[in-house]
Amino acid sequence: MKFERKKMVNWYDPQQLAFTATKTVISGIFGNFADRREMQAALDPNLEPHDFSDRSAIWIDYISDLGDGFDATYTMAHLMAQQQLELNGEKLSRGNILIMGGDQVYPTPELEEYNNRLKGPYNAAYPWVENDDNRPSLFALPGNHDWYDGLTNFLRLFCQGRSLGNWHSKQRRSYFALKLPHNTWLLGIDVQLNADIDYPQLCYFKEIARDQFKAQDKIILCTAEPSWVYQSMDKKNNSHERINFFINRILFDKRTDKYDRAPADSYYEKNKTIQILSILTGDFHHYSRYEQVNPDGQTCQLITAGGGGAFMHPTHTLKQHITPSGDSSAELKGVFPPVNSSRKLSFKNLMFPFYSMSMVLFFGIFHLLTAWLLQIGSRINDNFLEKISIIPLGGQGWEEFFGTLWDSLRYNPPVLVLNLLLFVGIFLFTDTKSGKGKWNYIAGGAHALLQVANFYFLCWLFARWNVGMDEWQQIYFFIPEMGLLGGVVSCILFGLYLLFSISFLDNHLTEASSSYRWDGYKNFLRLHLTAEGITIYPIGVEKVVKNWKNTGSEESPTFEGDSIDYQLIESPIVTPFRDYSGGEMAWQDQEPVVQNPHNTIQN
Repeated sequence: MKFERKKMVNWYDPQQLAFTATKTVISGIFGNFADRREMQAALDPNLEPHDFSDRSAIWIDYISDLGDGFDATYTMAHLMAQQQLELNGEKLSRGNILIMGGDQVYPTPELEEYNNRLKGPYNAAYPWVENDDNRPSLFALPGNHDWYDGLTNFLRLFCQGRSLGNWHSKQRRSYFALKLPHNTWLLGIDVQLNADIDYPQLCYFKEIARDQFKAQDKIILCTAEPSWVYQSMDKKNNSHERINFFINRILFDKRTDKYDRAPADSYYEKNKTIQILSILTGDFHHYSRYEQVNPDGQTCQLITAGGGGAFMHPTHTLKQHITPSGDSSAELKGVFPPVNSSRKLSFKNLMFPFYSMSMVLFFGIFHLLTAWLLQIGSRINDNFLEKISIIPLGGQGWEEFFGTLWDSLRYNPPVLVLNLLLFVGIFLFTDTKSGKGKWNYIAGGAHALLQVANFYFLCWLFARWNVGMDEWQQIYFFIPEMGLLGGVVSCILFGLYLLFSISFLDNHLTEASSSYRWDGYKNFLRLHLTAEGITIYPIGVEKVVKNWKNTGSEESPTFEGDSIDYQLIESPIVTPFRDYSGGEMAWQDQEPVVQNPHNTIQN
């Protein structure tokens, strides 16, 4: 199909910010009214899972947070489309199933964006093959960016039996249950915009758990948010409590309150021996693996694999130990990018003006408008810029400067309003959902105050430079000075604030990484399920290919470029299955085998 190759989204483009913010506000206000999941349930009364259990072994690919810039998205699609990948002498077959774990498109889910950023690259990477009996199945979970239109285009693309290249979509709802070989299940839950799991969805999974789960089954759970990481960053975040509720009450039918008695048809005794092998998610655009150890000795792999194509998120802010639930702990075992590389890349915020020229223009225009109104209001009592141009800063000069400034501002409400807008806008930008509490507010307030002070310092500086010129010459020089240099200095301050926040406060994780839009350190998971157990291969690409050239036609493009350098992020995570003849709880002493729990890719 014909499509436009898109660059990565510039999240600091004021026009893009305004458009995305509008979509976010609208979806937040009307999300509950535009929730189409109840309609999905009404139109699809079939509660049967998708059955793949007749196979002796199965390969599954998992990727999340794709559909952004062409180079990164196509690199990963091209890699997954290969019939085999060879790693450390082992051949890994292409997935029989492809799971897309959320945020299939950026920035918003317009049909045009889906076509250009997702469908086009994936169709070109793995074109449709007629009469292909081995066509992989496709299942997708919506992330928050898919939800911004109430799932309208997501349902059109993924829930109507259509194809994405040669991957064939099978689901009818935005959530799904896959019955896999060897008493294993893969469940994909849709948590909407605010970690909400709707009632029809709960009923869907509850009926499957009650009627089709067997004792000692194994479950792989997929969700669109790393709730355990959110909880570790913000104690007020309750998204992981909802995941625990789903596991305990819906899958196990576990009743913890003495007044919450199990009904007569409770399936707890049967399901209490079921093991949650792993929870897979994206949303953070990196790879991280926590190993959770429950009080009964079970281990569960909590894996974030959001490296499908969007900008890279840092890993150096992740905590080494977290407590996903009150009676269990989890330890960080592997990350990609490596911590040192993540820290070094954060220093790219010092080049914020280079990566965000539109923000330079925005600050420059804002400062010019403020200076213009300041000049107009001060002409009654002499020219403001001319008055401050002869004031030396230092000693008594500071007193004279602030006196002149006060004389100009007290009768100029428009300038005061613009100053207030600048201060409040910058302060409200402060990330208060992660990091170090009150220090976030202090840093945000200091940043806002510096931006306002910077404007007046630049006014004085440029006035000093232009002293002695006639009025028109001052105007001709002041416009590019404030419009360009003023914007650059303000953006440098902005970048310094982001660097300080992510380096010392552990906040602004998204804002400080979307600023430089690093397209490297991509990843996806390849899972192999056999009678012996399940093996998870975390596959990483440090540098995506950027010289893709269309060697096909415009309507049917095919791309060639440099070979993709891929490797294992860490050694395969192996969870062996035990023979159940040893007793009801024989599976509980299983532990995943990881030869090297740390990264094998070094910076």
